[in-house]
Parts: sequence; structure tokens; C-alpha cells
Amino acid sequence: MAYDDQNIFAKILREEIPCNKIYEDNYVLSFYDINPQKKIHALVIPKGKYIDLDDFNKNASNEEIAGLIKGISIVAKKLGISTENGKGYRALANISEDGGQEVPHLHFHIFGGEKIGKMVS
Repeated sequence: MAYDDQNIFAKILREEIPCNKIYEDNYVLSFYDINPQKKIHALVIPKGKYIDLDDFNKNASNEEIAGLIKGISIVAKKLGISTENGKGYRALANISEDGGQEVPHLHFHIFGGEKIGKMVS
């Protein structure tokens, strides 16, 4: 599957659609989810054109991989939910159809600010 340049996250990265930005650096952009599922619900996306985690791990540079992982931790700290300044959080990436991925651009959901509960019900 080829990357779709018209997906909503690609448009957000090109600033064609606004977002409520939390954090941005050379590798990631983070913003609040427009349909939050928990008290705190943010997204962290790589700036590169990656469909999902498998595509990312196969094609991203080591710097991009490290930047994404570090970006998730930085965002959790900024939101006050990291283990340094909060009670923890969940980072979740849905992969492809059976994994429930809705937007074909790799993204991690960051949930926190309350007890999240079981992983799968």
C-alpha cells in the first residue's frame, strides 16, 4: 500500500488543517485528539510519510525511530502524566485493518489523567 498524501494527518503536517498543538520537533508533531476517549487524549505522529508501525520500522532512519520514542515521553511529561510528574499513561498504536487503524499515517494515542483500565475488553 502506498502512502496517501491526502490523509488527515498529512494535511495537518502541511498546515492545511489546524490542530491544537502540544509539541513539535524535527521528528514528531503532537496534538490533542478532536474526539477524546479519556480525560487526556493526545496524538503523536512522525513527520515522515509512514503508514503504520511496520512501515516505520522498515523504512525510518534510526534518528526518526529514536525521535518518535523520545517524543512520546516528552509529550507525556508536558501533559503531566509521565511517571516523573504523574501517575502514568497508555501509548497505543493501532496497526492496519484488524488492529483498528483508521488513519493511514502512523500515530500513537496517548491516554492519561485517569485510570485507563484493562487493555482489551
